[in-house]
Amino acid sequence: MRNARIPQYYAYMLRCSDGTIYSGYTTDPCRRTAAHNRGKGAKYTRSRLPVALVYQERFDTKTEALRREAALKKMSHAEKAALTGRGAKMPDESNSR
Repeated sequence: MRNARIPQYYAYMLRCSDGTIYSGYTTDPCRRTAAHNRGKGAKYTRSRLPVALVYQERFDTKTEALRREAALKKMSHAEKAALTGRGAKMPDESNSR
């Protein structure tokens, strides 16, 4: 009996060389990031190379991953940066005593 590979789907974000964040979905985030960096990804990323994978989230169904991708695309840059762990501190978060 063969081991059937259960498909996994991912919503992911790439940080582009100009600081923008691109969101997408794939079944293999590392392969997809490499494709983007070869200029074979989305038109948006082709002029913003190199890109780096900064966030990925796994889902059991393609539908769930596509829904999450759509939600990521609707986020502001600040929200995306916070999600990737590279958010800037807001002025009211300073250590004033």
